[in-house]
Amino acid sequence: MEKHKEVITAIINQKGGVGKSTTAVNLAAALGELGMKVLLVDLDPQGNSTSGFGVEKHSELRCVYDGLINEAPAEDLIIQEVASRVDLIPATISLAGAEVELMNEYAREHRLADLLEPVRHAYDYTLIDCPPSLGQLTINGLAASNNLIIPIQCEFYALEGLTKLLETERIVKTRINRELEVLGVLMTMYDPRTALARQVVEEVQSHFGDKVFKTMIPRTVRLAEAPSFGESILTYDNKGKGAKAYRELAKEVMYRG
Repeated sequence: MEKHKEVITAIINQKGGVGKSTTAVNLAAALGELGMKVLLVDLDPQGNSTSGFGVEKHSELRCVYDGLINEAPAEDLIIQEVASRVDLIPATISLAGAEVELMNEYAREHRLADLLEPVRHAYDYTLIDCPPSLGQLTINGLAASNNLIIPIQCEFYALEGLTKLLETERIVKTRINRELEVLGVLMTMYDPRTALARQVVEEVQSHFGDKVFKTMIPRTVRLAEAPSFGESILTYDNKGKGAKAYRELAKEVMYRG
């Protein structure tokens, strides 16, 4: 399979609970399993991608905050091999203060891009787990990225708030980062047995067309359990439906570039 070098992808939805961190962790692990070298950047103060790979978020842990605010080099923040071929720049609760602190910083929208520039060449894929908001951290994630993945949960009001998200993407593309594109929309927590889930998928497909990934992430207990064990679904339930879905998604992401 052809390698794609230096792709940076923001995983973003300002709604919480849509499977954003689950996707960041498991897509990173699946790309690593396919032989890609991956960097996962946890840009969410909740640090779910950090704990999802079993990294303890103690106060002494140097994290992405130190890079954005204190200008620590990325090399000093990277935790190597949290999974096969996957490295991590973690997040801790200290990142919560970055939204306010960045407001007064020079070239604040480019802090993450500047942080990643010296190391991005070492990775085939960099995935950025953005926070569930459209503040300074998310703007930094979009400014640093080539493209974005939007996870959408198969539930009522699935499209709620997406107009604002897409408007933010358009503004960032126009004013800050002309490379930025929507790579794909990912349906998560899909249960094919329910009419609601099928209806939501049809609605999203009619709205986004071929931007919707063919792969849909199923609602499974195993996917929900894996983070509490600090493992990706690929190691926690290697042959289950969730692992199979994220492997398929990884192939689709590579195909789309």
